[in-house]
Amino acid sequence: MAAEIHSRPQTARPVLLNKIEGHSDAVNAAVLIPKEDGVITVSEDRTIRVWLKRDSGQYWPSIYHTVSSPCSCMSYHHDSRRIFIGQDNGAIVEFLISEDFNKMNHVKTYPAHQNRVSDMVFSLESEWVVSTGHDKSVSWMCTQSGSMLGRHYFTAWASCLQYDQETQHAFVGDHSGQITLLKLERQTYSTITTLKGHEGSVGALWWDPVQRLLFSGASDHSVIMWDIGGRKGRTLLLQGHHERVQALRYLQLTRQLVSCSADGGIAVWNMDTQREEAPQWLDSDSCQKCEQPFFWNIKQMWDTKTLGLRQHHCRKCGKAVCGKCSSKRSTFPIMGFEFPVRVCDACFETIKEEDRTPLATFHEGKHNIAHMDMDPSRGLMVTCGSDRIVKVNNSCVKHRASEAKCNPKQIKPTI
Repeated sequence: MAAEIHSRPQTARPVLLNKIEGHSDAVNAAVLIPKEDGVITVSEDRTIRVWLKRDSGQYWPSIYHTVSSPCSCMSYHHDSRRIFIGQDNGAIVEFLISEDFNKMNHVKTYPAHQNRVSDMVFSLESEWVVSTGHDKSVSWMCTQSGSMLGRHYFTAWASCLQYDQETQHAFVGDHSGQITLLKLERQTYSTITTLKGHEGSVGALWWDPVQRLLFSGASDHSVIMWDIGGRKGRTLLLQGHHERVQALRYLQLTRQLVSCSADGGIAVWNMDTQREEAPQWLDSDSCQKCEQPFFWNIKQMWDTKTLGLRQHHCRKCGKAVCGKCSSKRSTFPIMGFEFPVRVCDACFETIKEEDRTPLATFHEGKHNIAHMDMDPSRGLMVTCGSDRIVKVNNSCVKHRASEAKCNPKQIKPTI
């Protein structure tokens, strides 16, 4: 269900507040320290750094710690100041950061995986650290005893993870494009369901426990919203990126979804509006409009003495059509298509001008974005990636008023 993307309208970039440089390799994760002018980063250069903003307005490292293996991900719990670092060798290392953020003490090392740790979540309520790895597994370990509680294997690399603290459900995205929902228990687990919708590896997940919505981004450039709480299998497709989606954040207060892609694209989706599910693509041996045969329909080609045509699909109705019957292109934001996509001629006539009103705004991060964190209360966003640079931006999504201050031309009545 990939859309044909031709151009990115309304391109703009968030307001850059600070740029943090100094890493010698890719920065795999960066998080904002709540209630502090600080950022924590982990990198392929094997360093964990805590950056605090000085009187000069620049960020300088107050903690610079080197570990034995490249750092692939982290989970930071601010109230307890505990930080968990996933490594390329499969281990997870726990540290305790001092109150003044000038010292970090080693607590425990967990043998979580046999290969690179891809993502993890620390749960203070259950005292578990749940993690995924390139050994095709998800594991959960007790942070009190350091022992392994359970492990589940997949058929592909487990790439990203979200965890519901209250129900102990884990959502695991993998490189095959599937998302597996597991119910975790001490010493055991059960597989609830498998979500299938992406055509490429899942690179990012975000779980909203209030509305019980799961968001996923993948290498097929798309974002899918899964209505888990509705229990009706409802999904919404959002297409607006040119590259693989690698970071997601849903802002529950303003009902906005922020997604970031590898080419630096930042999309802000309005989820506080009525949206429709994109239709499933229909199968047919001939055009469902003019009934001309497709090129594999040998019998009809022979009977009618005509050449077979290439099959396409209308993004609005899902019918299998030929190129002649789907010569038009149109945006259709209510179904998540923010860029012109193929629609059949009949559907094109039904799309009104108001149906083309954008339901998302697009910005440029101006660097590769592998990870993103936000502090909505302060209107801050931090991004990092393979260019070794960490950027602290005004997120432009804190309030509608602040968004207008960033770029008045970006504001639409629906956002």
